[in-house]
Amino acid sequence: MKELPPKYNPRDVETRLYSQWEANGYFTARPDPTRTPYTIVIPPPNVTGRLHMGHALNHTIQDILIRWKRLQGANALWVPGTDHAGIATQNVVEKQLAKEGLRRQDLGREKFLERVWAWKEQYGNTIITQLKRLGASCDWSRTRFTMDEGLSHAVAEAFVKLYEQGLIYRGNYIINWCPRCQTALADEEAPRKETPGKLYYLRYPLVASGQWSVVSGERSSTSHQSPVTSHFIVVATTRPETMLGDTAVAVHPTDKRYKALIGQSVMLPLVNRQIPIIADQAIDPEFGTGAVKVTPAHDPVDFQLGKQHRLEFLNVMTDDGHMVNVPQPYQGLDRFECRARLLSDLEGHGLLEKVEEHLHAVGHCYRCNTVVEPRLSLQWFVKMKPLAKPAIEAVKKKQIVFTPARWTKVYLNWMDNIQDWCISRQIWWGHRLPVYYCHACQGQATSDKRQATRETPQGREPGVMVSKTTPIRCPACGSTDLKQDGDVLDTWFSSWLWPFSTLGWPQRTKDLGYFYPTDALVTAPEIIFFWVARMIMAGLFVMKDIPFRRVYIHGTVRDLTGKKMSKSLGNIIDPLEIIGQFGADALRYTLVTSTAVGTDVLISEEKFVVGRNFANKLWNAARFILQTCSEPPTHALPPRKALSLFDRAILDDLHVTTKQATVELERFRFNEAADQIYGFIWHRLCDWYIEFIKPTIRETPASQQVLRHAFEQSLRLLHPFMPFVTEELWVHVRPPDAPPSLMLASWPVDKGTRDLEAVEIVRTLTQITTAIRSIRAEFRIPPAVSVEAVVTLPAQRRDVLRETLEPQLKRLV
Repeated sequence: MKELPPKYNPRDVETRLYSQWEANGYFTARPDPTRTPYTIVIPPPNVTGRLHMGHALNHTIQDILIRWKRLQGANALWVPGTDHAGIATQNVVEKQLAKEGLRRQDLGREKFLERVWAWKEQYGNTIITQLKRLGASCDWSRTRFTMDEGLSHAVAEAFVKLYEQGLIYRGNYIINWCPRCQTALADEEAPRKETPGKLYYLRYPLVASGQWSVVSGERSSTSHQSPVTSHFIVVATTRPETMLGDTAVAVHPTDKRYKALIGQSVMLPLVNRQIPIIADQAIDPEFGTGAVKVTPAHDPVDFQLGKQHRLEFLNVMTDDGHMVNVPQPYQGLDRFECRARLLSDLEGHGLLEKVEEHLHAVGHCYRCNTVVEPRLSLQWFVKMKPLAKPAIEAVKKKQIVFTPARWTKVYLNWMDNIQDWCISRQIWWGHRLPVYYCHACQGQATSDKRQATRETPQGREPGVMVSKTTPIRCPACGSTDLKQDGDVLDTWFSSWLWPFSTLGWPQRTKDLGYFYPTDALVTAPEIIFFWVARMIMAGLFVMKDIPFRRVYIHGTVRDLTGKKMSKSLGNIIDPLEIIGQFGADALRYTLVTSTAVGTDVLISEEKFVVGRNFANKLWNAARFILQTCSEPPTHALPPRKALSLFDRAILDDLHVTTKQATVELERFRFNEAADQIYGFIWHRLCDWYIEFIKPTIRETPASQQVLRHAFEQSLRLLHPFMPFVTEELWVHVRPPDAPPSLMLASWPVDKGTRDLEAVEIVRTLTQITTAIRSIRAEFRIPPAVSVEAVVTLPAQRRDVLRETLEPQLKRLV
């Protein structure tokens, strides 16, 4: 065996060891009824992804769990894979086309998808390669992709199953629309951001019995008085361009300012169309003037008002955010250009009363950050409340446990208020809806129907077929003139099936029966609603069982000032650069020790020196052992009577550390477990024990065996956190009959016996030594200068303590 080099160089070790692990099949897991399974499914990174610090933290925690459970003897399976990332991937390829002067429409659907698949084959495994550099011990033979054949079959199966049970329907509803990506978005995909804006007060002329009457939005000083007479009713809005689609003005039925006007009409400015004044309890009298414009086709609240009051639904915007079905001066303008033109015209006609600064929450596309447009659209939806009910109960009954516990309340609150999920997307890359239309039965959803105001029934529609396979003819009329829906499913529709689809569902495979439900899910807080909640609902609906038992929500990686890392702030730390500079172990160790349960991780490049120094400390300890211990390594420890107090104390410390680290890992307190192991190795083993035994170790076989044992057990404890350096050292220090790899070794077991006498004596020695060293440092006394120290010892152990302490103190201080 080669001698250990003087210094640890991760570059010489990591690639070689990882290749050995893979070649030997150490990451693979197969059903084995004689062993207990432990399963984690990876949160599939986007196929467009590149490893960032959030990935590094997330996958380090998962790898710690998997490696720990392997050491404990579990049949540990970590299922890897990637997500097709519909909108994100399509955007990447469209940008490539744009450089060639092309649009996807120029290629057509089939040719465009060929380009996307080609891109995926070329770049799609980048994130997988990078995860391997991190040390992720996934079973790569099971790598899945959300659009591979098996998962595509699972998606179709789930869609049909939900549809047949009345949980999927098609209808005209207000959805979030991204004019840039030109697709519908779920509420979670259109996060609302506090945005400085303006509140515009517009004057709508009142029409009363053919005469121009007047009403002001100002409250009178006496609430019982009638509204002040004026020529207008004033409405407040943040989106004046949508006024072109107004079909009513609404007030609260008890608002005395407007009570007399209910049932009358106003003239819609610049459009010259009369619209009614209606009353509804939903109107907030305190907002603006208490009178609001109603645009049923462009606002979710107004949509409900439109349905209740049977108002007209007028769509005034195209898919890309330009004005349509409006007066000529505004036809074809971008929505924000139209806003500016409208305001100028309103002001010119004396119809813009005032403008106020206004901070409000505005939805933005989660992919391109474009301001989304609420608009009426014919889409496909999943009814969520029936699915949410058992998922709520599963968490309340602690069948699924969140760590930290505070996320339980967040989850339950969202689930209690869950809305139906819009699952159709107007893009080409993704799982195409398994929906087919018969032209003869007039079931095809044409573009003009997508703008229709009529609500489609939430059941089976004439000429609409939902099928896992392509139908040949219409079952209603026999026609073969069929066409598949052009929309694709929301990316999350395949992801919510991930815990069981990756194990073979809808087939009842041995993997599915053995490894499901999974044991733990490790993820970030921002996808609790996107993914975690939906997986719980899908698991209970499809499998009639929870998808996982525990959910660990880790924090966000930030810079030292607490700012989230971003390109715009220039504070991104590249984990691949850290691996190149300090090694994967240093990256893993620093990340996991920099955060308590669920708290954010504050890091800088300098902090990774700690992890590198720890690896070096371990390396130097191994070199000392190999250079000084002539006794061959063995599993058997010497009898207690052959052990010194220092031997006994370090063995006690090892047992305590093993117990504490195990408890902390069970609690998902990864930083606490790492700190316990670090404290034992760095301070108690290297700083103290080795120093105590240095003068006599070459002549003391018992201490050699204890040192080897303590170090070998330390490697087992540290392996889940720092797999590379521990594996490299294991090969050099393991007993001959031990497994050839730490991947095959076992987790240390707490023996449960304490040696308090030895612990107390050694603790006394370390305390006295530390105190005297501190005095030397404080008074700057050189090491070569002797000092006198008076130590008072308890009478009952004075002889034992003096015999042990005196020679050590003379040497150490």
